[in-house]
Amino acid sequence: MKLATYRDGSRDGQLVVVSRDLSQACFATGIATRLQQVLDDWNFMAPQLESLSQSLNQGRARHAFSFDPRQCLAPLPRPAAWLAGEAYPAHGAELRERGVPVPERLSGPLIRMGGAETLLGPNDTPLLRGVPGLEPEPQLAVVLGDLPADAVPSQALDAVRLLMAVNAWVLRPVQQEELAQGWPALHSRPALQCAPVAITPEELPGAWYLGRAALQIQMHRNGRKQPLLETKEGMAWSFGDLIAEAARRRPLRAGTLVGAGMPAGAAPMTLKDGDSLRIDFKMAEGGSPFGAIDMDLAESTATQDEGADAADAGDASNVLDDARDARDASEADERNATEREPHEGETSEGETSDPGADASDVTDPQADDRGVNQSDAVAVDPTAPGPAPKAAARPPRRKAGKPPAPEGDQ
Repeated sequence: MKLATYRDGSRDGQLVVVSRDLSQACFATGIATRLQQVLDDWNFMAPQLESLSQSLNQGRARHAFSFDPRQCLAPLPRPAAWLAGEAYPAHGAELRERGVPVPERLSGPLIRMGGAETLLGPNDTPLLRGVPGLEPEPQLAVVLGDLPADAVPSQALDAVRLLMAVNAWVLRPVQQEELAQGWPALHSRPALQCAPVAITPEELPGAWYLGRAALQIQMHRNGRKQPLLETKEGMAWSFGDLIAEAARRRPLRAGTLVGAGMPAGAAPMTLKDGDSLRIDFKMAEGGSPFGAIDMDLAESTATQDEGADAADAGDASNVLDDARDARDASEADERNATEREPHEGETSEGETSDPGADASDVTDPQADDRGVNQSDAVAVDPTAPGPAPKAAARPPRRKAGKPPAPEGDQ
């Protein structure tokens, strides 16, 4: 199945199920509203989402609508952690040739803690305009379920729930300074950008095997095609190895995001203000399983704080309203179908014992205990013919603790 997160004004967005060809989507209303909910209770919720996905792909899903990647946040806007692995030693060698002191480790994969607080959607502009040395590092990543510490690679692979296509932005000059000082990357890794759709490994038949995916990364800078990158070629360590290394001394929580690093073979690409970049992960037969990352450094950064333009936001709002109306109608049907027990003072049909009684004329049974005389209520003669007479004026209610004055004194 394929999942995405639509903007709805909240931090976590609204979970949607996306069709295999990325043309249609429907909200996962009634199952989950956020992807993190699904990851926390995967065995219960994933089969329900899979059933909805099958209905959507067969054209039988209710309230389906056209999928618009421009309305997407990152599929998992707030992951538990972002662990950046380096599974491609040749890419590290390329950086060292450029003077970047990237550490080298031959006995196992390198992995570091990245910043999980800034995940961008596929069309968001990084808030880095005017910053020199901005380079993309596209890579494949996996989303995990709960994993105990000291897991072996095969056990680690069993914890993989979803695959994602991401781009780790890097400020290369700042990275050189941080690595030269021996400090971990902080300022040099400002943001992680995500393709709109996260997929289960079953969506890559034949391309996902033993923790490696055979995909091609196609980049276009200002409309010009860049050399293809192969995700399987040169991947010295599988995702099972990367995840097991990350969990060697501590457990990993559901929602942890683990990246494999950028494959080797890309020419150095430093973006400037006004540049555009499109990143798409392709299957051998040409399909785009994740959708594309498509951003433009010429856009106003203020636009990204508010999502897409007003028209697109209005379309998303209308779709959300339709889905919420359907959810509310379904919940109302469920409530009406359930027999309601009568409350105290109601008959079995749900009516009060005296539906015509005015609330202000009902005597408080505990009034005497509070010092309130029940003569304050308007008395009605039950033997009088016709409608009960109304008092011309109601005397003011006495304060508790003060008995009413005798009638002769009134």
